[in-house]
Amino acid sequence: MPSVKLPRKSTDTDMTPFVDIAFLILSFFIMATKFKPPEPVEIKTPGSVSSQELPDDDAVLITIDSIDRVSFAVIAQEKEIAVDVLQKINTSRTLNLTSTHADNYKKTYSVGVPFSQLPALLDLEPADQAGIKQDGIPVLDSANNELIWWISAAKEVYRDRQRPLKYLIKGDGSSKYPTFEAVISALKKNDEFKYNLVTDLENAPTGSALDVAERKGIKTEK
Repeated sequence: MPSVKLPRKSTDTDMTPFVDIAFLILSFFIMATKFKPPEPVEIKTPGSVSSQELPDDDAVLITIDSIDRVSFAVIAQEKEIAVDVLQKINTSRTLNLTSTHADNYKKTYSVGVPFSQLPALLDLEPADQAGIKQDGIPVLDSANNELIWWISAAKEVYRDRQRPLKYLIKGDGSSKYPTFEAVISALKKNDEFKYNLVTDLENAPTGSALDVAERKGIKTEK
């Protein structure tokens, strides 16, 4: 019986079409992909909700009201710290304040008047001071930003005591940006670049640290 020879076919596969398809896909992804621009430094963005409580010691509070009047207050458990800050101001600005002025100041820890009006304000008892319209500490004139002196005095007192000092800024929602900028400038003049903004947050996200604190009845102010 005669043998039959089957035709032998080549097992090689032509890859040219596949290479063309691969380049087409690669070209598509190169054209369609948006690359993230490089960042000059690594940035860790902070969260917008915090349960950190407002400190009740070793801090200064700078407030800006709705008509841009600036006040300065020392938050200290030891009353003598506030008096020491006032004495530094008295010496640096030659205000000729007396022990009576110091006694009245340590009952409030807070002032919101120019240096020229400070003795007259501290002549009054705290109850009487409440009825006086305080014009605010001058800050908008860069050559006469009196807040610089208050921050410097507080910083020096705490440096002498070798204790850290925190800076808090609390501004009304209607206050203007130039006043806030002047407050920041006063901090920068004293080489202070970290501060906390005091806000009143409502409706904290469910499950957040602030939400948990509020559920436990802990009142916080940031």
